[in-house]
Amino acid sequence: QVQLVESGGGLVQAGGSLRLSCAASGLTFSTYAMGWFRQAPGKERNLVAGISWTGSVTYYADSVKGRFTISRDNGKNTVYLQMNSLKPEDTAVYYCAAAYRGIYSRGSDYDHWGQGTQVTVSS
Repeated sequence: QVQLVESGGGLVQAGGSLRLSCAASGLTFSTYAMGWFRQAPGKERNLVAGISWTGSVTYYADSVKGRFTISRDNGKNTVYLQMNSLKPEDTAVYYCAAAYRGIYSRGSDYDHWGQGTQVTVSS
């Protein structure tokens, strides 16, 4: 059974930084594309960053390019999202997701989800 457990969310002032982590278990981690989605109140859940199985290729939504960095450690079965220069509009629940042999940039490929972690950016 695939389990994804996020950590690292919290409250931060605008301009600050947070690093989210997602520990995966119950899967062969190196065969999964990994991604981070977010969902703000009243809005759809959208892919903000994705990374290929080996970590060699990444995808970012336009709204986070240059500010967020996704990375993975296949030895630790963990994926990270470093978020810098945070803005109030980044406030959302952030979800880790996995896609077996999936396309890292295609949101519809992701079919395993964590429980989410709240990120709140104050102005």
